[in-house]
Amino acid sequence: MRLHYLRSLSLRRVLVSFVTILSVNSCLMPTGNMRQTDEKTTGRNPNIVIFYVDDLGYGDVGYNGAIGVKTPVVDRLAKEGIVFTDAHTTSATCTPSRYSVLTGQHAFRNNAAILQGDAPLLIQPGSYTLPGMLQKAGYRTGVVGKWHLGLGNGSIDWNSDIKPGPREIGFDYSFLLPATGDRVPTVYVENHRVVNADKNDPIVVNYEEKLDGYANGLDSPNLLRQGADKQHSNSIINGISRIGYMKGGKAALWVDEEFPDVLTDKAKRFIQAEKDKPFFLFFSFHDIHVPRLPNPRFKGKSTMGPRGDAIAQMDWMTGEVIAELKKQGLADNTLVIFTSDNGPVISDGYDDRAMELLGNHKPGGPMRGGKYSAYEAGTRVPTVLWWPGKVKPGTSKALVSQVDLYASFAALVGQPLADNEAIDSQNLLTTLLDHTKPGRTWLLEESYTTSLRKGDWKYIEPFPKEKRLPDFMANKGVEGGFQHTPQLYDLSTDIGEKRNVSTENPAIVASMQAEIEAIRKKTKRSPVP
Repeated sequence: MRLHYLRSLSLRRVLVSFVTILSVNSCLMPTGNMRQTDEKTTGRNPNIVIFYVDDLGYGDVGYNGAIGVKTPVVDRLAKEGIVFTDAHTTSATCTPSRYSVLTGQHAFRNNAAILQGDAPLLIQPGSYTLPGMLQKAGYRTGVVGKWHLGLGNGSIDWNSDIKPGPREIGFDYSFLLPATGDRVPTVYVENHRVVNADKNDPIVVNYEEKLDGYANGLDSPNLLRQGADKQHSNSIINGISRIGYMKGGKAALWVDEEFPDVLTDKAKRFIQAEKDKPFFLFFSFHDIHVPRLPNPRFKGKSTMGPRGDAIAQMDWMTGEVIAELKKQGLADNTLVIFTSDNGPVISDGYDDRAMELLGNHKPGGPMRGGKYSAYEAGTRVPTVLWWPGKVKPGTSKALVSQVDLYASFAALVGQPLADNEAIDSQNLLTTLLDHTKPGRTWLLEESYTTSLRKGDWKYIEPFPKEKRLPDFMANKGVEGGFQHTPQLYDLSTDIGEKRNVSTENPAIVASMQAEIEAIRKKTKRSPVP
């Protein structure tokens, strides 16, 4: 498969005002062994790389106490960069979190939820986006990996141009898993086309009715390499049953075990192609999402079976991209964010023995809950900022959200924002680049209800009695925290959210509920409070 880059946008020189340069430089704290930046990057805006791992919990990395798996690459980034101990996704599930990173808005503003594999594009062309903003500042932009933000207008023909998609909302290049590994279609989409598509074997996808294509898990369990729950028991591809039905496209089918090599290669090729210009790479991992089928060379790299081995694989992928940055002489002029899209989940539809082999490992660290949950482990995720020679290593306890990357990066590159652009994003550039600086005073967390952090207080809004959780939640083994009465926790003394103190603090409950309502009514970006 070849990497194709369209050069449709004219290259623009980056003009950053003197005031902006001074303000940004005042945030940069060089280390004692600061290296000289390669001449070809001198005087230009930094490259930006986001490693966006899937379902990686706070405790799933070595520097946060992982047991049974080693993450030497991520640990080195943590040692050399800034570790954030109170950094959050905006949501406890993946589609909403991705939406917020790329738009600077909370997902509820667009009713963003977990999408089917054939859902229409969630972010409409013409919307303000992070890659679009960076394009205006002269950046080349690329996304590689899991997408899960929808494609097309609602009726996708997988055998012709698939758009709108990432290229219509600010990305110059895209190489995607259209949705997730556990959903059809199980093909790669590069820019607007399915890779290796064969017009004589057209792809058909249906999420409502069974197709006379690939066998399905319910009817042919003898063909499965891993058992699966009913939700994940439709079309069988590569010995794994998926969500949804598919037929055709045999030559285009992916092999799950090849994800690390295919996706990492595409990320490296993007860097190679764009090394002479500022670039933004959104490297969106499939790991450690289900189905967990790490490459055979990572088998046994952990004591936790496929889930742990997938963590080791993720660490290797991260290292390969960091090595490419160094090889190209770009590391000292590249700001790297390493983080996850939501908290951890152990059992998520497939029988890969993840629960059985967990041992003493604590994926959520000391926090309660996980993916899907209103508790802290649902959104508090491992987060590191690495920028060699530009930031002083350290640990930050600042309260920060991924939604703030948009406004912070805009400040970094000197790009002004409209009042109605990225309305939930705060410029926390100083906080991101200096571990001694404070962060937010409040932070919204979405799950199947809404939570609010204010300092050490954590408030969980009552789950409406008339609402119903998705049926699949019953099989996840995650403490959701969805109660019909208010919950209030003091995280300074109760990080595990075990003691609900809402009845003792009615004024705090009322104040935090009112703040949630005010956030919901917000229509313009406001300064950091």
